[in-house]
Amino acid sequence: MKHVSPLELKDTGAGNDDPAAIVTKALEGFQGSFEDRIKAIETKSAERLDRLEAKLNRQGHGAVTDDIERKSFERFLRTGPDTLSEIEKKSLAAAGNTVLTPPEFGAEVLKLLRQFSPIRQYARVVTVGAAQVQYPSRTGSTAATWVADTADRTPSDPSYAGVTITPYEAATYTDVSNQLLEDQAYNLEGELASDTAESFAIAEGTAFVKGNGTTQPAGLMTASGIAQVITGAAANFPTSTPADVLIGMFHAIPTLWAQRGAWLMNRNTISAIRQFKDGMGRYLLIDDLNNGAAPTLLGRPIVEAIDMDDIGANKFPILFGDLSGYRIVDRISFQVLRDPYSMATKGQTRFHSRKRVGGSITNPDRFVKLKVSAT
Repeated sequence: MKHVSPLELKDTGAGNDDPAAIVTKALEGFQGSFEDRIKAIETKSAERLDRLEAKLNRQGHGAVTDDIERKSFERFLRTGPDTLSEIEKKSLAAAGNTVLTPPEFGAEVLKLLRQFSPIRQYARVVTVGAAQVQYPSRTGSTAATWVADTADRTPSDPSYAGVTITPYEAATYTDVSNQLLEDQAYNLEGELASDTAESFAIAEGTAFVKGNGTTQPAGLMTASGIAQVITGAAANFPTSTPADVLIGMFHAIPTLWAQRGAWLMNRNTISAIRQFKDGMGRYLLIDDLNNGAAPTLLGRPIVEAIDMDDIGANKFPILFGDLSGYRIVDRISFQVLRDPYSMATKGQTRFHSRKRVGGSITNPDRFVKLKVSAT
């Protein structure tokens, strides 16, 4: 604050010798200057808080009541990138018509993905930050032997092999009416999340079961190293003892993995298994009708996967094992590209969604699969 000397007070009066008037005028000038400075400080503080809020949300420290990322994302969906402020663009990592979706949106999509795609519920899912990720897989263990007091000890070494998982890109798009985009009461985020989750779940579900491992995740049924049991009949289960085949599968893997295991099969196979009976005439598959839980087979739950084979010659209709031995790696969160041009003649805006995900079996010894074959 500038110091006002008595001479300056006198000059400020411009011929008015009343001391009270001189002091009053000086105080008014000071008050105006003070209020301007306070407003400037408040403006800068608000801008800094906005930047801090956006930064905290991007780093995953939790959303606040007025989540700038969610508001920015909704504005982007409805009106495009040109209406976003610089702070909003930074909060969404916006580049032209493409944005990185807020963490809350990505979490909601992943939640819906688990509902649509059963493999995600049981597999081990991690997020990675590299183009590839490698996990060690133990192929041999140390072995202890009994020895006499002074006899030579026998050496043994563990052995490991590396499993490399590469994330691949999956993409889809959704067309939304421009009138709905203009309707603020319309739950645009929720609808987009639901549509996106369903599309990605269909693609992921197929890949996690039968993916080729070169342009998409390696599927459970196509990965190498899994032991197999045959039915003993060319195109079906043996007529006389079908249940024995399933019992053999259950005991084909170590006890630890069998105790954590689940059966993977499609709805048609479940229907066939429901008709199997033991020697006492009791049905092998048990439904928990009271609690609505998944049906069990030999005490372990059945996971219904539409992409599994039907029962048929040389098909693999059933997998049993600990599904946490399958690893899913999410490389990048969902990105959304807003395209207002392609469907403009139909009064619609197209939203392209993409993500990168990989998958592969890291522990093949935890699984066994059934092959329909006579030999």
